[in-house]
Amino acid sequence: MSDSWPRRRLLAILRGASEPLDAQELARVTGQHVTTVRFHLDVLTRESLVRQFQQPPRGRGRPRIGYTAVQRSVGYQDLAQVLADQLGSDPRRRSDAAIAAGRAWGAKLESMEQPIASLDDAKDVTMTMMSELGFAPERDASSETDEQVMIRMTACPLRELARTHSEVVCGVHLGLMREVIDRNGGRDAVNVRLHPFVEPELCVARLEALQRMLVPDPATMPDTPPETGEPRIPTPSGGRVAPQLRTADPQLRNGEAHVAKQSTQ
Repeated sequence: MSDSWPRRRLLAILRGASEPLDAQELARVTGQHVTTVRFHLDVLTRESLVRQFQQPPRGRGRPRIGYTAVQRSVGYQDLAQVLADQLGSDPRRRSDAAIAAGRAWGAKLESMEQPIASLDDAKDVTMTMMSELGFAPERDASSETDEQVMIRMTACPLRELARTHSEVVCGVHLGLMREVIDRNGGRDAVNVRLHPFVEPELCVARLEALQRMLVPDPATMPDTPPETGEPRIPTPSGGRVAPQLRTADPQLRNGEAHVAKQSTQ
């Protein structure tokens, strides 16, 4: 487009309009003569910056010509290719850099104020966040165990990009999920894996409980005998536990022998 302030203003007005505008309406908004407005609209039409639409007339007369701005789509595919190239030629390094970028993204999101104390909590946090971002997550109850949870991502705002640049796009999403879980208390307790395109339109996030989460809380453990093979020490009436000596200790054995010797003197 030539460097014309009147045409730039017309284009800005059309981009902000909710419906096509004709030359007379634009002339009233801009204060220009309708003939001048039509001239600029013809130039914008030839440059494929605006599109014409036939509109019904107001009363009698010929149909009106309405104009609307052509919405330019951003070249995200080309942008992703450029970004991937800038991350280097090694897919592993690109993936690591993308995961780090996803973590940085997750650190900027508002905290969900939902502490993670179990694998179910981690699943709820992940599904809430990914739903808000447009991934349409679904839980896969048939595959849930005490050690893992599967979340089906049935949509992806960047699916077409992910098909050709999965290590970048999916890496960012993986880093995002890991950061959000860590920030809500799941660090070192829940690991996240992302399996892209297990089906043509489906990705799966797998949440795994790590060892710290699998260790039971002592307060909830039943009062069972120890598993060392040693007999359980009975608790005498009154609630007091009598002191016990383990003769396996050499010092204790020596002490018992000394006591026995004194008793025979």
